[in-house]
Amino acid sequence: MIAGIGEIVANYGSLLLTGLKNTLLLTAVSFVIGFSLGSVIAVGRAYGPRWLSWLLAAYVETIRGTPMLLQLFILYYALPDVGVKLSALTAAILGMGLNSAAYQSEYIRSSIKAVPSGQWEAALSLGMTKLQAIFSIIVPIALRSSIPALTNELVYLLKYSSIAYFLTVVELVYAGKIIGSETFMYVQVYTIIAIIYLVLSLLITRSMKKLERKITIPGLAVEEAQRT
Repeated sequence: MIAGIGEIVANYGSLLLTGLKNTLLLTAVSFVIGFSLGSVIAVGRAYGPRWLSWLLAAYVETIRGTPMLLQLFILYYALPDVGVKLSALTAAILGMGLNSAAYQSEYIRSSIKAVPSGQWEAALSLGMTKLQAIFSIIVPIALRSSIPALTNELVYLLKYSSIAYFLTVVELVYAGKIIGSETFMYVQVYTIIAIIYLVLSLLITRSMKKLERKITIPGLAVEEAQRT
């Protein structure tokens, strides 16, 4: 077993690195897309006009109500029929990003709703406009409290990146398939890949926890602990 793992690393290390690079690229870029679009959706649903809120809600429910794999298939296989051709990697990143945006928007919107009304009133009493209060006070507080949920989403995206396998993107699982078909050491190669995913998940979780501690509002953590 150990000898087989060593042989795979020695002979197919470059392919595994290519898979790792694409996995990290898929995860990072789709998360950024999802966070950026999700923040806009959350604010639009929370403070926008009713027609905009309904439109954004329809988008969120459509994305959440259909499988990510189907969404990727539409982007990669169906769009060329209307003249839009995307590479496998681009389609995977865009599909994962649009999917993640729907979920991240709900995390952020829930955090916005949880911000005490006193924060809003205090901002307006200082002479801030509605937009200033939203983006200077409400959203920063909401983003801080949504970090645990966003951490989970980032880990989910890391694991969901394996779905890009179906678009022939050479990420970790696809790289494992190639190696396994050539060596027939499927147990060894997928053990290596599982360890890589586990290490990456732990690194993401610990990094996000450090970020959460770093941006903790002084005194707030104590108040939350006393409530519990």
